[in-house]
Amino acid sequence: MALVQLDNGVKVLPSGWKCSMCDLTSNLWMNLTDGTILCGRKYFDGSGGNNHAVNYYADTRYPLAVKLGTITPDGGDVYSYDEDDMVLDPLLSQHLAHFGIDITSMTKTDATMTELEIDMNMCIGEWSIIQESGKTLVPRYGPGYTGMRNLGNSCYLNSVMQVMFSLPEFKQRYFDNAGTIFQNSPANPTSDFDCQLSKLAVGLLSGQYSREPPSEEAPSNKETKPPKEQEGIPPMMFKALIGRDHPEFSTMRQQDAQEFYLHLLASIDKNQRTKPGTLNAVDSFRFQTEERIECVASGKVRYSLREDNLLPLPVPLDTATNEAEVAAWEVKKKELEANKQRINPNDIVRAKVPFTACLERFALAHEISDFYSTAVGGKGLAKKTSRFTSFPDYLMIQMVKFTFAEDWVPKKIDVLVDAPDTLDLSHLRGCGLQPGEVELPDGGDAPANQQEEKPVEIDEGVVMQLVSMGFDLEGCKRGVFNTQNQGVEPAMNWILEHMGDPDFAAPFEPPKPQSKTSAGPPVSEDSIVIVMSLGFTREQAIKALKATDGNVERAADWVFSHMTELAAMEVDQPSEVGPTYHDGPGKYELTAFISHMGTSTMRGHYVCHIKKDGKWIIFNDAKVAESAAPPRELAYLYLYKRVGTS
Repeated sequence: MALVQLDNGVKVLPSGWKCSMCDLTSNLWMNLTDGTILCGRKYFDGSGGNNHAVNYYADTRYPLAVKLGTITPDGGDVYSYDEDDMVLDPLLSQHLAHFGIDITSMTKTDATMTELEIDMNMCIGEWSIIQESGKTLVPRYGPGYTGMRNLGNSCYLNSVMQVMFSLPEFKQRYFDNAGTIFQNSPANPTSDFDCQLSKLAVGLLSGQYSREPPSEEAPSNKETKPPKEQEGIPPMMFKALIGRDHPEFSTMRQQDAQEFYLHLLASIDKNQRTKPGTLNAVDSFRFQTEERIECVASGKVRYSLREDNLLPLPVPLDTATNEAEVAAWEVKKKELEANKQRINPNDIVRAKVPFTACLERFALAHEISDFYSTAVGGKGLAKKTSRFTSFPDYLMIQMVKFTFAEDWVPKKIDVLVDAPDTLDLSHLRGCGLQPGEVELPDGGDAPANQQEEKPVEIDEGVVMQLVSMGFDLEGCKRGVFNTQNQGVEPAMNWILEHMGDPDFAAPFEPPKPQSKTSAGPPVSEDSIVIVMSLGFTREQAIKALKATDGNVERAADWVFSHMTELAAMEVDQPSEVGPTYHDGPGKYELTAFISHMGTSTMRGHYVCHIKKDGKWIIFNDAKVAESAAPPRELAYLYLYKRVGTS
């Protein structure tokens, strides 16, 4: 009632707000003393704000602030820094009018603190379990136990790199050879991929940045204090290089660890193409998948191979072993939310889905409703199954936990999956064409008179809607293109089915349409082989031959005069080293996992657990310690090592 407001002439617009100390445009608070607009506190998952409003109070002691975006004719969220709590301001209309804001014209555009509290309470339990909060964790020091500083939402990078450098292949390539790599580094080592990876390897594996500090004695009772936590190394140069020119990883925003894992392997692979004789660590993750498509109408089949380095597994909630308990909890949760009551994190009931059910759902045949069959000359139903043709040394498994609510808001499935210590995938090995099976005749996807001649114009509005839901920009373009601009829902369904594809987040250029009369003569296999011998992929060879009417000599000239166009197909120059697929028994043991906390891959926090010398170690950015209760059931990515791999 006695709040003093300064007559400083400040007038605040009814919208378009921004923090006066940073670029944030959400979770903004206006100080009711002088009208300064500042961002709020940083939430437990790293989102929210940069603490500028609370820091401003520490400097000025101006006591009250209103959350912009929650103001309506009925009031708004007002916080008292003096009481450190939410308060009611009976004169809010008058206090806002002092800065030119008409409370009667305001509408709600941001979540209230009550709404945020309900959402955060749902996440606190997960946060506490994954970080092993409340447990006595013994810090670890020395080679292989070095933490990494968080550079501002870089925990996704920290977790993936800790897992990678726990493997002997990465150690051999970038740590054991560090001296040679540094000696041969270019004048500007900041742009040299090998150099920056070796620098990171030395930081993590040498032990010189992870030395146990001396114990301190408490002056009061002379008891020994626990050792200090290490500071960790800041991977600034590596982050700048790996994210260079990438629309997402070049930013300071939180990213998806799975997408970064794929981007990392693609970057390493590209860097290794022209370095024959050196170990390519990507080969240990690379495997081939056999896709079998059966035309239901004719019974004929088509087999094809594709390269993968990630196995995305669906999480079928309909197989949960505690459906009744989950249903009862959902009813209770809705009642608590309706009454704006606090949710106790310890009361949360998560669905328990068997890992075997995830594997079984992956192995099932999936229907394709609009498959063009060359056997019947038209579109119809087909069934597709996927199998391994090689088992890699290391198999990265992604639990596809992200889906959409009924209102199409993206959310993470709060689920427990009982990932086993050992895994046998031998029954999922592909066998190729079987006796009695008849192959679908060649002939492309559809006859020329059924092909679309007009280019598909990607609807940027739909793309932006999908991006706002947390999906990768390039993947959204692919989804809209491949669903022929049919809208958000079809594109979203396509994205959910293909977000595990290796090229999902790669730069996307829509292919140029071909007219009915421009197909030209068929390209011979011999010609393709000749052009491929120059170091190009099969797809690029076909592209060059089609552009030159199948003439090999002209195609060779065309290849070298269209390098920019070929770069869009992810090859910058002729490749000297082809992919290598390691193979062996399909039996694996769990060696690491990465967990995510939060409601979206684009926010929250990542932590990894790695098995070292028979013990599980938690790497939580700079914190490195022996794990007391590894939360494997909540993990997002699992890394399995093939039994027998050194």
